[in-house]
Amino acid sequence: MSDTADLPPRCFPSAAAIVRIGEGLLACTLSREDWTHEAHLAACLYLLTERPDVDVDAEIGGLIRRFNESLGGVNDDHGGYHDTITRAYVAGVRLFLAEAGEGDLPARVNGLLASPMGRRDWPLRFYSRKRLFSVEARRGFVEPDLAPLP
Repeated sequence: MSDTADLPPRCFPSAAAIVRIGEGLLACTLSREDWTHEAHLAACLYLLTERPDVDVDAEIGGLIRRFNESLGGVNDDHGGYHDTITRAYVAGVRLFLAEAGEGDLPARVNGLLASPMGRRDWPLRFYSRKRLFSVEARRGFVEPDLAPLP
């Protein structure tokens, strides 16, 4: 969430590309290179809208931790899954969906990526860097200190 905040988003060319990301997260079949910022958001929107059998609020942490571990990654106080950032983006994806018009899956995902909620620095509208990047925020959700989440 620093020098990459202003990079243009890498959009998805098709619904199949988004489904591959969402299902790949669930099955732990994505490569490390596949798991980009855009992929995180695409997977979230996909799970929220296309997979009603997945309880995103209850399962997202475990899904991402398991995926990270499948790649040999570690979820600890310094890397891997970050609960507060993840939950802030889940709130952002829900906000986008509530405000967005109808559209097919690529239009919704690419619209999200181009929206304020899709920006790499979006959580910093609500959190100071110190609070957001704290060990406490990585381990579990912490309330914002600048403004309430939507």
